[in-house]
Order: sequence, then C-alpha cells, then structure tokens
Amino acid sequence: MSEPRAFAKTRTSETVLQRITALRAPRLLRGLELALLIFALAIGIGAVVIVDLTVQGRITAALVPTGSAFVLAVLALHIVVRRVAPDADPLIMPIAVFLNVLGIAMIYRLDLAGGSTGWGADSIRQLVWSTLALLAAIAVLVVIRNHLVLFRYTYLIGLGALLLLLLPMLPGIGATINGARVWIRLGDSFSFQPGEIAKILLATFFAGYLVRNREALSMVGKKFAGIRFPRGRDLGPLLVFWLAAMSVLVFQRDLGTSLLYFGLFLSMLYLATGRIGWIVLGVGLFLAGGIIASQTLSYVKVRFDNWLDPFADPYNAGNQMLNGLFGMANGGMTGTGLGQGFPDLTPLAHSDYIIPSLGEELGLIGLFVVLAAYLLLVGRGLRIGFAGQDDFGKLLAAGLSFTIALQVFVVVGGVTRVIPLTGLTAPFLASGGSSLVSNWIIIALLMRLSNSVRNRPKLVIRS
Repeated sequence: MSEPRAFAKTRTSETVLQRITALRAPRLLRGLELALLIFALAIGIGAVVIVDLTVQGRITAALVPTGSAFVLAVLALHIVVRRVAPDADPLIMPIAVFLNVLGIAMIYRLDLAGGSTGWGADSIRQLVWSTLALLAAIAVLVVIRNHLVLFRYTYLIGLGALLLLLLPMLPGIGATINGARVWIRLGDSFSFQPGEIAKILLATFFAGYLVRNREALSMVGKKFAGIRFPRGRDLGPLLVFWLAAMSVLVFQRDLGTSLLYFGLFLSMLYLATGRIGWIVLGVGLFLAGGIIASQTLSYVKVRFDNWLDPFADPYNAGNQMLNGLFGMANGGMTGTGLGQGFPDLTPLAHSDYIIPSLGEELGLIGLFVVLAAYLLLVGRGLRIGFAGQDDFGKLLAAGLSFTIALQVFVVVGGVTRVIPLTGLTAPFLASGGSSLVSNWIIIALLMRLSNSVRNRPKLVIRS
C-alpha cells in the first residue's frame, strides 16, 4: 500500500473514532448524571426516614405527596437536559439536588421538633418551592438555547435588575420582614424577594457591560505602593455600584444583600481587567461605608456589637448567635445524629441558622461534606468560565459561580463569627422560596453555558 493511501486510511479511522466518541460522550455524561441524581435522592430519602424513626419512632408519609412531585421534577429536568443540553456538566445538578434534599431533611426535623407536621409546615413549603424552582430551571433551559442572546439585551437586563431592586420600596406591595424591607407581598400568603432574581440579572448585566468596556477599565493608571490604580475618569462604575450597595443598606436595611451585590461587581471587575487596584479601592470603599453605617445606623450597630461581643446581651440580641455556637460545639466532630440534638432552640434555625443546625446533628465532618459540595459546585462553575469560548460566557459563568461562593462565605462566616451576621440564606439548604428559585435558575444557566463550551466554535465578542 502506498504511503498516501496509508495516511488517508489513518486519517479516516481517526475521523470515525472522533465521531463515535462525540456521539457517546453525551450519553456517558447523562448516564453519570442520572446515577448521581439517584444517589443524591437516596441520601435525602434516607435522612428523612432516619429523622422519622428517631423523633417519632415510626416511618410516616407526611412528605410523600410533595416529595414525589419533587422527585418527578428532578427527573424531568434531567430528561430536558438530555434533549436540549446533552453536553452539559454532569456534576452540577446532582450537587444542587444533594444540598436541596439535605436542607429539606433538616427543615423536616425542625418541623417535628416544633410540632408542625401539616400542610403549613416549613418542610412542605420547601418541597413545593423546590419543585417550582426546578420547573423554572426547565423553563430557562428550554427558552435560552444560546447564552449569547443575553448579551444583546445587556442594558435592558440591567434596567430589569434596577426595577426589581426598587419593588420592595413601593407602598402597598413592599413588606418588611425580620427588619429588612426586601420583600414584596401579594395577598395574605404569598411573599417573594425580588432581589434574589435581581442578583442573576446583575451578574448578566455586569458580564455584558464589562465585555463592552474592558479596554477602558484596563487602561494603565498611576502606580502607588507597588499597585497600579485605575484613572480617576474610570472610577464611575465603581462609585455607582458602591452607592447602590449603600442605598440597599440604608433604605432596605439589608447588610447581606448589600455585601453580595457589591462583592459580585467587584469580583467580576477584577476578572475582566486583572487589576488588583480595583479590589483595593472597592474593599476600601465598602469597609469605609460599613464603618460609617455601624456608627450611624442602629440595626447595623447591633449586628457589629453582637459580632464583637455576643455575651453583652446573651438573652436578647446575642441569643441567636450564642445558641448557634453552642449547638455546633455540642455536635463535636461526628454530631449528635439526626433527630437527637437541640437545633430548635436557636431562633430561625431553618433559615438563617441552618448551618449550625446541620453542624450540631451531623458534626464537623458533616459540615465539611456540605462545604466540600459547595466548593465542588463553585469549582465546576469557574471551570466552565475558564473553558468558555467567548468573553461574555466566561464572565457570566464566573459571576454566577461567585454569587454562590459569596453567599456561602457570608452565611458561614456570619454564624461562625468570622464576619458580622448579615441575614443571607445558605444556597439550596435554607428555607426560602425566592432563594431556591434564583439558585436553580443559576444552575440552569451554568448547565447551558457548559453545554455551549463543547458545541461552539471559539468566539471573542467585541464591543
């Protein structure tokens, strides 16, 4: 056989092998995802059964109707991913499901401790909201087939985020819950936190804005103390979002949301420009604003005082933090076991303080597993960003991942006294419909972006 023919035959074999691999890869990814989903659901069901046997001494069917709907929604999302995003990352959805079912099991345990087992129980509501959140994720995957569509509407999306942030301030629908005016109430039983959806729109807007203005924001400025700082004329966006974050803190009385929005913008700004000067200026601005707020705003001052010395008022302002710390100490390394601790003694144990609740009954080892799941989820999101084929997709994936990472840091840091307690909820774990819907939408977007990484030619967006 001549050398050209041998070479052509080899090339043909390689092409056939590549096509076979390309056809089998999605099937293998989705098979792995299904196996992990079944494993995650089994963990959740097992945890609920253990809680039942420990607390009530028998297995009940309290969560069967809503739990079945949740399981069907998980499987429906998996089927939709097979159809519309077959090359999506196979680990993202199982990790989110694992965290979701673990949170449901703990909320159910707290319901039993409080004697709440009917349709008004927090665990039932959590399952209903989880099902609705999964349906929202399905809708996002079906509607958004190409993430670059979002880039076209950058400023419209930014306007939508602004309107959502202003909704709680409107008379008639705005509501103050637990001291923060970040809710809207429709009727007597339905309330929603529009800022949870706004954080997704803000991440999308930041990605589009920074891609369009990266060159101007990356211009070399003056060097001071070994760090190059941006020019004065380029500080406008930073100052605007600093003022926006401070406005949320002052008018909506929500330190956590303020920190989340500003931290999200700052992290994405650094990723877009690679300049440490932006971080130094941004952190300095936020610290200055926080210190001023702690001296002038009473509700911020209380949080700072509790952070510095929770024993100063152990029966009132410091009660929640102290109970959470003592609960985690009671859990030790291996925990008391599901249903055998006293997490219900801590106020808002099902929402703000679900991390200490898990720490008491699952121990330090259990918390390490939870934190490792978050770390893996954020890591997969950042990996999608690094492997992205276009600048907008890279920044969007990184921004969505940082949204989850910042929430986890603020929540865990607050309950362990690393930073002042802010009132944010742990993603997927804590009770809260608004948070569940927004975080499952983030999962859907990350899966759409990961699917695009494997199927799109390399593309660089220019403004």
